[in-house]
Amino acid sequence: MSTMRPAARPDNPRFSSGPCAKPPTFSLERLADAALGRSHRAAVGKAKLKAAIDGTREILGIPRGYRVGIVPASDTGAVEMAMWSLLGERPVEMLAWESFGKGWVTDAVKQLKLDATVREADYGRIVDFAEVDFDKDVVFTWNGTTSGVRVPDSVTIPADRAGLTICDATSAAFAQRLPWDALDVTTFSWQKVLGGEAAHGMLVLSPRAVERLESYTPPWPLPKIFRLTKGGKLIEGIFAGETINTPSMLALEDYLLALDWARSAGGLDGLATRADANTAVIDRFVAEHAWVDFLAEDPATRSNTSVCLKFADARITDGTAFAKAVAKRLEKEDVAYDIGAYRDAPPGLRIWCGGTVETSDLEALMPWLEWAFEEEIVAHSAAA
Repeated sequence: MSTMRPAARPDNPRFSSGPCAKPPTFSLERLADAALGRSHRAAVGKAKLKAAIDGTREILGIPRGYRVGIVPASDTGAVEMAMWSLLGERPVEMLAWESFGKGWVTDAVKQLKLDATVREADYGRIVDFAEVDFDKDVVFTWNGTTSGVRVPDSVTIPADRAGLTICDATSAAFAQRLPWDALDVTTFSWQKVLGGEAAHGMLVLSPRAVERLESYTPPWPLPKIFRLTKGGKLIEGIFAGETINTPSMLALEDYLLALDWARSAGGLDGLATRADANTAVIDRFVAEHAWVDFLAEDPATRSNTSVCLKFADARITDGTAFAKAVAKRLEKEDVAYDIGAYRDAPPGLRIWCGGTVETSDLEALMPWLEWAFEEEIVAHSAAA
C-alpha cells in the first residue's frame, strides 16, 4: 500500500545543483540598476565589476595579497585557465572522485600530456590525502558536485609544500570554510551557492601562484582568454575588474544582488549554517528510512550542498530507470525540479542544499520523496 499523497508542497521546487535556486529575495525588478547598453570599460561598468570582486573577497574572507578576478566560461574556464597557465613546471598529482575531477585528469593527461600521477576513488569515496605528494602540483575538487563527497576537515595540506594546489571549489565556496593558506588557486562560479547566472568564473590566486605565473612560461600556446601575464608580469587589471572579454552586465548585477543577500544572511557563517540546516533535514530523513542512503560513505566527507542519495531496496531491479522515474514523478507534481543524479554518476537523486534554498522547502519535500518512492515501487513491482 502506497503512502498517502502529501498536502503541503515546497514554495520553491528548485533543487537543481546548477544553475541553483536564486536567493529568496530575488526578483527581476531588483536588477533595474544593471548597466545595460553600457561598456564594461566605462566607469560604471568598472565600478560594478570591482564591487563584485571586493564583495567576493569580503564575504569569503580571502586574505590580502591574494588576487581575485572574474574570468570567462564559468568554473570550467577558470580551472582550465589555471591548468594551462601554471602546470608543467614540475610533476603533478591529479585527484579525482567524481565526474568533474575526472575531466581535469583527462585535460592533464591527454591534452597537456603532463608527467602526472593520477589518484582516483570510486563515487561515494575520496582519495587518501596522506599519500599525496604536495611537493608536486596538485589539482583537485574540494566538493564533488556529482558525488556529494567533499574534502573532510581532517585533511591538512602542508604549509611548506613546494608545489601549487589548484582547487575547483565551485560547489563549496560560500557554503564551506575554505583554508585559504592551503590553496594557491581556487575557482568557482556565480551559478552555484549564491544562485547567480552562468558563464562567469572566479579565479583566486595566492602570492605563490602569482610568482609561478611570472617565473614560468608553459611550452604550449595559450589562447587569449587564458592569458594572465604580459611581458612576464601578471596582468593586474584582470583582478581589478578589467575582464579579459566582455561580461554580461545583467548577470553581473544579479551577482551583486546575491552578494547583498549573502551579507544580510550573515555572510559566510550564515550561509554555511543555512546549508548545514538544509542537509540536516535530509540526514534525519535518511536515518528514518532504510530504503535510501547517502552516496558518500563517510559522514565526514558528506557535502552540505550537492547532497547525493542512492536507493537501497532489494525490490529495485533497474536502479537507473527507477531513480529517473522518481525524479520525473516529483517534477510532474511541481515539487522538485532537476534532482536526478548526474549523467555519469551512479543512479539516484541529487538535491541541492546550498544557502539559497529554504529549510522549510526541504522539509516539505521529504514526504513527497517518500510518496514518490512508494508509488514507483508499486509500478516497478507490477512491471517486473
